[in-house]
Amino acid sequence: MSEKKIALFPGSFDPFTKGHEDIVRRSLKLFDEVIIAIGYNSAKSRYFEADYMVDRIKSAFLPEDRMSVMVYNELTADLAQKTGASYLVRGLRNTTDFEYENSISQVNRYLNDHLETVFLITAPEYAHISSTIIREVHKYDGDISPFIPYKL
Repeated sequence: MSEKKIALFPGSFDPFTKGHEDIVRRSLKLFDEVIIAIGYNSAKSRYFEADYMVDRIKSAFLPEDRMSVMVYNELTADLAQKTGASYLVRGLRNTTDFEYENSISQVNRYLNDHLETVFLITAPEYAHISSTIIREVHKYDGDISPFIPYKL
């Protein structure tokens, strides 16, 4: 029997968007299991609490049992090793995302040489969605429901 293909989808997910959901659903077609890992970015402070996002993300994927959600505060490469993930999944909206993600993937590969990063191009209908913009709309009481796959 072949080894289980486990992918880690790390990010701040502040908030988790329909674009993120699309990447996870497409990843489930490629991997046996996908772990959504909500990390803490030392350069950012959270708008939505991480534990709140865990519950919201889980609600968006019911009854899918091949995905899980967790919060972490360590190097992503170390978390991948601890969870048995051999793959990192990253979504790319544009070339700017690629430049940033490419650098991160190289460092992760240096830290864990068994870790492959898989880039998925964001579906066109979600390419304009960013967590930063959604936070700003929410902050000023705008309706963000078209951009998120769960109820707040």
